[in-house]
Amino acid sequence: MAIAKSASIVIIFFALAHYADAAVRNRTTVGHDIFGDSNHARDVLLPGEKLVNVESFGAKGDGVTDCTQAFMSAWQATCHASGQNRLYIPAGRFLVSSMYFAGPCLAPNPITIQVVGTVLATTDPSEYENGEWLMFDHINGLKIVGGGVFDGQGQQSWEHTENCELSNSECKRNPSSLYFHDVQNAIVANIKSLNPKGFHFFITACSNIRLRKLKIIAPETSPNTDGIHISNSINVIVARNTIATGDDCLSMIQGCENIFINRLKCGPGHGISIGSLGKYPDEREVKGIRIKNSALIGTTNGLRIKTWPERYGGGASEISFSNINMTNVRNPIIIDQEYECHPDCKKKPSLVRIADIHFANVRGTTATPIAVDMRCSAQFPCMGVSVRDIDLKFGTVPSTARCVNVKPVYGGLLNPPACP
Repeated sequence: MAIAKSASIVIIFFALAHYADAAVRNRTTVGHDIFGDSNHARDVLLPGEKLVNVESFGAKGDGVTDCTQAFMSAWQATCHASGQNRLYIPAGRFLVSSMYFAGPCLAPNPITIQVVGTVLATTDPSEYENGEWLMFDHINGLKIVGGGVFDGQGQQSWEHTENCELSNSECKRNPSSLYFHDVQNAIVANIKSLNPKGFHFFITACSNIRLRKLKIIAPETSPNTDGIHISNSINVIVARNTIATGDDCLSMIQGCENIFINRLKCGPGHGISIGSLGKYPDEREVKGIRIKNSALIGTTNGLRIKTWPERYGGGASEISFSNINMTNVRNPIIIDQEYECHPDCKKKPSLVRIADIHFANVRGTTATPIAVDMRCSAQFPCMGVSVRDIDLKFGTVPSTARCVNVKPVYGGLLNPPACP
């Protein structure tokens, strides 16, 4: 299968310009939040809004027919028409290869993509020269709703997955399922993401984004299938989502600012991660992250901040974790500034500065005896760390805490006890 030649050229150019997390970017532009006071659970046709059905452009929901061009034609009729149109994907199984949903759109109100059926990714890796599956770029005002499914059909690609964390050179990741770049004012709600080739959701250089009531599912053994990956983005709300995947349920790296995560159910997976940080030069700070009212079940890690030793500078500050329930979680609370170097790390200390970090009301069970593990940089010790009302049980044996290059402020119930 192939996209039209002109579209392919645009997509490849986009990929070369915007793909890598390593790229140095300016601070994301933040405009007015147009969804600030609206009912996000309500979706109705606007006055005069017309349905643009992909089947009207030749798409067939048989799971076999190539619907790529039909989808792209429907998007053009939706986004670049002067009136208010809605892209509609009805019941059925629609097979598509890589697609580029480009703005700006001409409609006076946000564009809605209503997904009722299942959108299937093709399995031929040669069709993903752009590096992603469904890309949304340069759009101000977008809603993706409808209760439908995005199935990345990634099973065949997982055996070829590279470990990009350990690579010092440019690493080619498997395609993310839904990739958002330079998108402002977007709501993605009530949809399901299954078996991506790479990440489920990749949010970069975006602002005023809401991700709500998503079901994100892949096997525990699927590599690099982060549920929601955020970089260089401001004002992102992640609420009432269920994520069971093979990597981080939610990961945030450089340039994330004012991110709010509420009522997340995570597991299996690798937990909630900030980082890794300090891998590339000139990384922007991570700042203003709040995670609360969430549950982690059987995850490899719990609440984690990780930075590379002996690389580059950066920062993480104003981060709080509160009202978190853990069930059989390895490494429930961890600050790891010796990432991929522990134990007995001989490298130079991390240059990433960590400050103003707060853990409060974290309860449940740990699968390892060290329930609170904070190993900070010898050159830039962690500052302003507080630990309050922690109750993490390790069977019938007391759990313990480890603190290196950090002096937390403690309060309330403490199980494990404070570091000596």
